[in-house]
Amino acid sequence: MVDASTKKALAQITLLKTKAGPRDGELWVQRLKEEYQSLIKYVQNNKEADNDWFRLESNKDGTRWFGKCWYIHDLLKYEFDVEFDIPVLYPTTAPEIAIPELDGKTAKMYRGGKICLTDHFKPLWARNVPRFGIAHAMALGLGPWLAVEIPDLISRGIVTHKEKDSGGDASK
Repeated sequence: MVDASTKKALAQITLLKTKAGPRDGELWVQRLKEEYQSLIKYVQNNKEADNDWFRLESNKDGTRWFGKCWYIHDLLKYEFDVEFDIPVLYPTTAPEIAIPELDGKTAKMYRGGKICLTDHFKPLWARNVPRFGIAHAMALGLGPWLAVEIPDLISRGIVTHKEKDSGGDASK
């Protein structure tokens, strides 16, 4: 189901141990530490592989996450806001990642810009509770979604490069 480079990247993402969600007090604090460590390692690995494609931060409680993700297509960078909340039943329930500015622009998206991960990612997540975390959601959820949907949206003219929109010549 996943290609060799995805398997290699996945193998480098730290697996999590603590099965705790936002309602679990000190256990959630422990889980959040594991999440940050895993995310930091994943971002470092991406940078080393020249595959840096997102930035995330969270609120103080670690229950609301937000940042930027980007996709390079024909040497142009397409950047989007990304956000998600940690579900109450986390980590049993995977987060629903949203790109609000793309809301309604593709069939593979739900209301509010939440990307569709039902068929491929959610069963994989369910088999790997509590070992998968936010870094895994980015690597196996958002990353593949961007790789499939953004080139299609660009080819259909639904997503355009910001420099082209503002009158600059982004084709050079």
